[in-house]
Amino acid sequence: MLELGPLREGEVDIRNLGGQSIGPVEMISVAVQDLAGATVPGVHITSDPAEVPTLNPGDTRTIHLGITNEASLQPGFYDAVLVASGGVGPCEVHWLGSCLRGISAQLTIHFTVLSAEEEAAAILTLSTSTTEIRTGDVVGLAVEVRDDAGELVQGAPVTWTLNPATAGFVGATGQFVAYESGTVTITAQVGDAEDAVTFNVSERGLRGAFTTVGRARETLRFTSDLWLHGDVAYSGTWGSRQVGDSVRLGNMLNVWDIADPTSPTLSSTLELDARTVNDVKVREDGTLAIATHEGSANGLNGITILDLTDPLEPEVVGRFTDELQSGVHNVWIDGDYAYLVVDGIGNGLRILDISDPSLPTVAARFWAGESFLHDVYVRDGLAFLSHWNAGLIILDVGHGIAGGTPSAPVEVARLSDLSGQTHNAWYWPEAGYVFVGEEDFSAPGVMHVVDVRNLREPREVATYEIRDQPPHNFWLDEAQSTLYLAWYGQGLRALDVSGDLMGQLDRQGREITRALYNFGFGECDRSTAFTCSWAPQLHQGLLWVSDMNEGLIALEPPR
Repeated sequence: MLELGPLREGEVDIRNLGGQSIGPVEMISVAVQDLAGATVPGVHITSDPAEVPTLNPGDTRTIHLGITNEASLQPGFYDAVLVASGGVGPCEVHWLGSCLRGISAQLTIHFTVLSAEEEAAAILTLSTSTTEIRTGDVVGLAVEVRDDAGELVQGAPVTWTLNPATAGFVGATGQFVAYESGTVTITAQVGDAEDAVTFNVSERGLRGAFTTVGRARETLRFTSDLWLHGDVAYSGTWGSRQVGDSVRLGNMLNVWDIADPTSPTLSSTLELDARTVNDVKVREDGTLAIATHEGSANGLNGITILDLTDPLEPEVVGRFTDELQSGVHNVWIDGDYAYLVVDGIGNGLRILDISDPSLPTVAARFWAGESFLHDVYVRDGLAFLSHWNAGLIILDVGHGIAGGTPSAPVEVARLSDLSGQTHNAWYWPEAGYVFVGEEDFSAPGVMHVVDVRNLREPREVATYEIRDQPPHNFWLDEAQSTLYLAWYGQGLRALDVSGDLMGQLDRQGREITRALYNFGFGECDRSTAFTCSWAPQLHQGLLWVSDMNEGLIALEPPR
């Protein structure tokens, strides 16, 4: 995204991050739209040069941008799209590091047209409640604009300038978040009027470390998800693992006695008709659990419902397969209902009535109309669906906002603009945020922060990025405002998510620490040598993480 402001001129760098020369790269103005989304005819983005003959690997060219036919534009805010078409393979052309899959890269441009009154603004006053802040703190900037007669100019669009330019980010509503310590000056401008404020920014100063407490080793099979209740941990198994001359399938549910977390022991195993037991969940009252099946014989996938009268020796209540034959990837249990993620495009969500666990019935179905569903998280009568390329979808399943129930879910809102691969979500109602993982292995890993204080209008407000591998599953310690993120070969991360969240969290000093409980970061080769974090869960004061290569690890979290 590029902000041109009322001057309607700017520059952007285009660079070749691929391994081959490309060209010619043509700059194409696609559309200019007003705030209501209507296309404005006759107005285009101009670029100089309009075409780059050749971009060699690592080359960068600066493109100068402007607007044609400005006189036809009414005062207001506008969006435009510029595409660089290079006729190259995936992820070769980038705007400032952002990539559109395919043969082109796309840049969104914002600009403003001032009214005559706004152009004539004579006095601008900029103020803030404090100038002493830390990196990551969000502070409001108040702007007052007056004309020559001293009358207030309402709604004047403001152009913001930071010095140094990399020191932070100013949002559209005048909120500032600092990325760097030191002195930063922010200038607000409307027409010829301007004012500035200077902040003294200190480091966020977070400290802490993970300490390994114990390990529940599983090296015969790859470990998938985990769930803990009382003094017991349940973990699934995944795929197929070569062990010597044999191949071990992901057809086991492991039951661990964790009464002594320094020395967990395998209490029992349950063999299931599956090739992947991707997920296991325990109902809040601890009376039953559900394990999911993928790759079952003869396509008879589904779920196994377990009686936990003896939590260390689960008893099978029954197997349910109706409408689940393509496989169940994830499950969430909320009271007498189980929310099942069914594999494949067109299947989506199945909600089961499990009030009689021996005779579950399908209560409802939901599919977004595109893409496949990957995960579901249910809380406070809301179901948050991680619907891959369809994005994040919020259903009312008893909340009341849209009159939905578990047997008749109603869509509240969806946010499709999350770059795709929407993998998992954690809803934090007290703060009004949803933390969303993007499982894209071909790009830097991203966690998106979505503001849902208005549930009907979710909007992305922040990101957290780690290069090389994507995130997998999260767990939030809401009392401490600490988000734990399993990041495959990049390990387990602890992130401070206190206060308002905005901008690039990875540049704000919010990462408290990371866990390196095995040799090396950056590798996830499904061997026993490397960290490969799948999912965390905070339980009885310890953070347990399932690792694909090793099993479960108990960690003392940072304090």
